[in-house]
Amino acid sequence: MNDDSNQTSLLKFPCQFSVKAMGKSGPALELAVWEIVRRYVPDITEDAISIIASKNGTYTSITLTVTAQSKQQLDDIYQDLTACEHVLYAL
Repeated sequence: MNDDSNQTSLLKFPCQFSVKAMGKSGPALELAVWEIVRRYVPDITEDAISIIASKNGTYTSITLTVTAQSKQQLDDIYQDLTACEHVLYAL
């Protein structure tokens, strides 16, 4: 039987890690992603964010580069992003 709690991460913490979320363009998406990531990385600054709109401006990709402290921290961020109604995809 494989127990995921015993597996080690391939990442060495702390490390720089890019979190990406995509959804319909608008301030609600940007605010939601920013607030979720800030919940787990309170010292993140605005220069850590990159926002790119799709060709027609319908969708937006938001990338935040964070200093990840643990696998659990990243798991928590992704869990909240995927649960967010404004986020269509989290990578």
